[in-house]
Amino acid sequence: MTDVTVLLEAASTGDRQAAAEVLPLVYEELRKLATARMLSENPGNTLTATALVHEAYLRLIGPVDESRWENRAHFFAAAAEAMRRILVDAARRKRAEKHGGDFKRCDVGEIDIEMPEVPEDLLALDEALNRFWAVDPQKAELVKLRYFAGLTIEQAADSLGISPATAKRYWNYSKAWLFEAMGGTQEKLENS
Repeated sequence: MTDVTVLLEAASTGDRQAAAEVLPLVYEELRKLATARMLSENPGNTLTATALVHEAYLRLIGPVDESRWENRAHFFAAAAEAMRRILVDAARRKRAEKHGGDFKRCDVGEIDIEMPEVPEDLLALDEALNRFWAVDPQKAELVKLRYFAGLTIEQAADSLGISPATAKRYWNYSKAWLFEAMGGTQEKLENS
């Protein structure tokens, strides 16, 4: 077991000292994941990569009964899931009627320019991903690691314990499945 794994295990049982010690060890990697994920978000998003990392870390270390990590890769998979949930929750809040609902925010000088519906795409992806999870959890996990955590095929394969060739096949299948499930509206997966 690595020091990070030992500290993560202790932190998951409520050891606040271990939680404080593990943060500096994983912070840079979490920040890279969050930064990569935030690059594909709407430029008007008020959530920053730093805020995303902090919120995800608090969810991971907080009082959750299931927060035991087998190893570093398992922790980062959980971090990817936490970031996905945070971004989806933020997209839902933006779509809520009390936050403007269907109104599009734009500057007066940009009235003719259509803003992409990134929150809508993210919500559609989340719904499709939840359906995909019921069909094939391992491939759905691969999508989370690639799309939400920004891992490469090789990194995601390592995290899932599969070969990079298998991960590539799974990734291609997953993109096609999600594209079909979303009615052909999600172009971001096609470009990944």
